[in-house]
Amino acid sequence: MRKVFAIVIGLLLIFTLVSCGPAKTPQPQEPEGPGEQAPQEETLDPITLATTTSTENSGLLGEILPHFEEKYSTKVNVVAVGTGQAMEMGKNGDADVLLVHAEATEIQFVNDGYGVDRHRVMYNDFIIVGPEDDPADLKETAGADAAKALATMSEKQAPFASRGDDSGTHKKELELWKAAGVEPAGDWYKSVGQGMGATLNFASEQEAYTMTDRATYLSMRDDLDLVILVEGDERMFNQYGVIKVNPEKHEGINKKGADKFVEWIISDEILEMISEFGKDEYGQSLFVPNAD
Repeated sequence: MRKVFAIVIGLLLIFTLVSCGPAKTPQPQEPEGPGEQAPQEETLDPITLATTTSTENSGLLGEILPHFEEKYSTKVNVVAVGTGQAMEMGKNGDADVLLVHAEATEIQFVNDGYGVDRHRVMYNDFIIVGPEDDPADLKETAGADAAKALATMSEKQAPFASRGDDSGTHKKELELWKAAGVEPAGDWYKSVGQGMGATLNFASEQEAYTMTDRATYLSMRDDLDLVILVEGDERMFNQYGVIKVNPEKHEGINKKGADKFVEWIISDEILEMISEFGKDEYGQSLFVPNAD
């Protein structure tokens, strides 16, 4: 009996010692799988983007640039001017990358060594707008023929507001005056010397005609007394391109930032955003991607 009692007591002591022993240290759990948390992109120094006014006036840059700035923890300093002035900024080393719309001039810019790695990005078209009562009867006499519309305005000396700022829009307008065989001059021809938004406002206030890119007009039309009168001429095609400023021309060009910006703006993700921009509000995309 004493032996049995001793065995029981011994077993109880062993059980107590095991129960009071140190707890196991929890082992770190392995991650469930690779790629659960996306790696952070490198941080870029701020870049300067010289661009045509239409990309800003239309609201496109406000829509897409925050994605770039967040992705690279950086700032894009936008200078919205006419295409000619944007290219002068590039020549002077005052911008890292250009987003402009004067294809022949862009190609020359690259051929002259000021830019590298030019890509098409998107397009829309130019239109001629004017007062709803159309005092020059452009819809009746010109149809979709933009050069004929300009010739008609010259004949009737109907007020016309020109940007007059060496922008892509102004360059296209001058091409069409040449096609019409007209050198515009006189009180009826108003050279505003400002961006597209300001020129549209001026034309609306003065009951004048003007030529504009479709995107800027649609984004402002609710505040304008102007309607579309001439559209559909294939000569009114409006191509936008992106160009890196040649870092060998100037010290201080943010080459890495420009490289990443061009790579980003022609990526499938951003081209899809561009293709959807404006559809909900205007029933059509304001820009059509065609990046190469």
